[in-house]
Amino acid sequence: MEPTVEAAPPVATDTVSRPARKEPLPALTGIRTVLALTIILFHFTPPHLGVFRPIVENGFVFVNVFFLISGFILTYNYGDRGRSLRKRDFWVARFSRLYPVYLLVLILSLKMLQIEWQARSHQEFWQGLVLTPLLLHGLSPSLATFWNTVAWTLSCEVVFYALFPWLIRLPWPKTPSRLLALMVGLWVIDLAPSVLYLAINPEHLSGPVDRYTSTTLVRFLKYTPLPYAAVFLAGMTIAKLQGAVKITRERRMTIAAFALGALAVFFTFAADRVPYLVLHGGLLLPLFATMIFGLAGEHPIASIFAWKPILLIGESTYCLYLLHFNVFILLHMYHVPERLHLEWADPWISYVVLVLLAIAVYKWFENPARKAILKWWGPARRASA
Repeated sequence: MEPTVEAAPPVATDTVSRPARKEPLPALTGIRTVLALTIILFHFTPPHLGVFRPIVENGFVFVNVFFLISGFILTYNYGDRGRSLRKRDFWVARFSRLYPVYLLVLILSLKMLQIEWQARSHQEFWQGLVLTPLLLHGLSPSLATFWNTVAWTLSCEVVFYALFPWLIRLPWPKTPSRLLALMVGLWVIDLAPSVLYLAINPEHLSGPVDRYTSTTLVRFLKYTPLPYAAVFLAGMTIAKLQGAVKITRERRMTIAAFALGALAVFFTFAADRVPYLVLHGGLLLPLFATMIFGLAGEHPIASIFAWKPILLIGESTYCLYLLHFNVFILLHMYHVPERLHLEWADPWISYVVLVLLAIAVYKWFENPARKAILKWWGPARRASA
């Protein structure tokens, strides 16, 4: 959810020389704006969406793209470090980006604990109260949505971050053909649990599985790290492919146009006919991967997503994603639009508030907190000590 293209953190002087700064990929920051806004509209859907209705109603699938981008960007930033990557430095860098905003949102959402207390058993409530600040709640299907419904993705990311220093050292394929074969294998692995669940029906459901189905196994497939491991690895594979091939701007633009066009056609004509769990389970992984690869370069389509207003929101999408669910509920729980006599503009005014709040938190909290943590616990501090 949160990685961006960045210079690799400095290493202590007793290791290999510092890797060269990576070329920025602004279109991947910009596409996160579209993804995050679509997820907001999916959770709190306004009327009169017109041609955008099929995309918004299936907005849950875009969480997979965030995991793809996460694996891609981390590998893009750190892939040339290999065994020289210091695990502690990597984890401190990820902690500095991940945890301050996460903790802030939990504090802002203390009111939600009252709802959790009323909705859950006392034992489950206390388990969630302990596990959620530790980012471990997503390991439990029943607790994954505790306190901040959307923060289960952070539990998944923590698992992937913990494993990344070892994943990057694996003997990855070198040739484009083998990397593409690996992508196909990861797609099959990603789809298999959902397809098997629908074929076997292990929980003996009498009706179709939809977004409101909340059995233990369905929640496991929707909210826990293991079902998304293949997606994260697919993101890493795309980054390896990025380094293994050299293509022209025109060809990369064609790839991006094909992926975006195919996704538009799918959502318009086919999305409503695909079983929810299959769509949620990674059916679109090849198209999403193609889209990321196509946008990871410079060309006219990429420049659209690199427009500065889009980038401004894109840089703050981690804040926007974590804030949007609980803040939207709290705004309406306390009837803020009505008290400001702006109910006529709702929910659009609420969306604007969420975006502005996310940008403010990014600029005046996330960035300063990250820099402070890196100053005190980062590699430069350790090297000077």
